[in-house]
Amino acid sequence: MKKIYLAGGCFWGVEHFLSLIDGVKETTVGYANSDIADPHYEDLKAHRSSASETVEVIYDENKISLNEILDLFFMIIDPTITDRQGHDIGHQYRTGIYYTDEADSTLIEEALKKLSEKYESPIVTELLPLENFTVAEEYHQDYLIKNPQGYCHVDPKMFEIARNYRK
Repeated sequence: MKKIYLAGGCFWGVEHFLSLIDGVKETTVGYANSDIADPHYEDLKAHRSSASETVEVIYDENKISLNEILDLFFMIIDPTITDRQGHDIGHQYRTGIYYTDEADSTLIEEALKKLSEKYESPIVTELLPLENFTVAEEYHQDYLIKNPQGYCHVDPKMFEIARNYRK
């Protein structure tokens, strides 16, 4: 199993989308690359932490590649907007890709370069090594399963795309 950490605005929809993809074994929402220890949701809202809302993705590289995961992730974000996705505005809602395996950084750089060819504006999605990750409060985990009518900036049509990917 491999891990990658993806930030794409509010983590509720990003987690739900990624969890539907065949080959993704587990998703956990949390806070990545915080400048304070053990941040909580209130710390992000009050701007006491530099963390981003992020999804830890554990996947089976024999079933799905990192390139495929990134291509799907790029379908649900606008990588040209700083500190905002959908109606969510703030530094915690920036887009980012955080890796734990240095070998992944070159692959991710290439994917971002390829993605940039589709946009006139520059890509602002962060690419950084993961410094730290704090699991978010329980009520955030699987939020859209627990709250099917909950807010989500990801177009619901995208959930069907994820569910049917390679089927």
